[in-house]
Amino acid sequence: MSRVQYQQTISHPVVCAGVGVHSGARARIVMKPAAAGTGIRFRRMDIEGCEDIIARGDFVTEVQLGTTLTNEAGQSVATVEHLLAACAGVGVDNLIIEIDGPEVPIMDGSSSVYCELMMAAGLREQRALRRRIRILEEVQVTDGIKTARLSPSADNYLSIHAKIEFESRAIGTQQMSLRMLPGMFARDIAFARTFGFAQDVEKLKSMGLARGGSLDNAVVLDGDSIVNPEGLRASDEFVRHKILDAVGDLMLAGAPIAGVYEARQPGHALNNKLVRALIDAPDAWCWETDEAEVEAKVTARASAAR
Repeated sequence: MSRVQYQQTISHPVVCAGVGVHSGARARIVMKPAAAGTGIRFRRMDIEGCEDIIARGDFVTEVQLGTTLTNEAGQSVATVEHLLAACAGVGVDNLIIEIDGPEVPIMDGSSSVYCELMMAAGLREQRALRRRIRILEEVQVTDGIKTARLSPSADNYLSIHAKIEFESRAIGTQQMSLRMLPGMFARDIAFARTFGFAQDVEKLKSMGLARGGSLDNAVVLDGDSIVNPEGLRASDEFVRHKILDAVGDLMLAGAPIAGVYEARQPGHALNNKLVRALIDAPDAWCWETDEAEVEAKVTARASAAR
């Protein structure tokens, strides 16, 4: 039998600050422990009386080069995916994230800092079983040549298979598969940075994007060359970052997913389309906990004590 999974939060508050990659605005965030069943919630401390912004797929309002969440009052927080990926990767189910600006700091363009902060705070197991979303039937979405699907698996963890193809020889065709076992994300995925192309920078800035972008928080490509003087952290850092984004975007389903995620040319828009398709297909999934396993263990202990 697999180990029973309980919900987790962090043991102590942790603080960090940085610049938003698109807004260029500086923001400070405080991550705080939250009660079981809370989920991940953002609070805009710079807006008086701000309502919680819940990290859930139906709160997503923008997916252009990042994921933006907006509550019913119209209050929003942008570029949440790297922090959410860290929550999913480390195994944090419940967290209050106070932020005093419009966008989550990009830090170094990866999830590493957020993973390290949560691990430094320590994880606290809570007296509530973790709920999983068990995939029962295949759900697939497409956008031209881009495809993403979720399919059933007997595993209690998410398996990921991603493939990307770019004309730039610095990227080319890359693919990767992994199983989201405890510790796997922090070791193999969290360090992978976001990336973009030098020729797109001025266009993005004219659209009000990438105002905080730099070589300190992104891998920049110029044709077939890497502009960053330090080079890459891994030869396949690009597909690893696409997996990082997918882990964050899939967390917006509302719970860890037990199934298989497969994608070609994944991105935030495609991932959110998949999450929404899943939510809209109630026969394709079910909620699941380890309650039966707990009951079996209690019964076994009672029998042994007789």
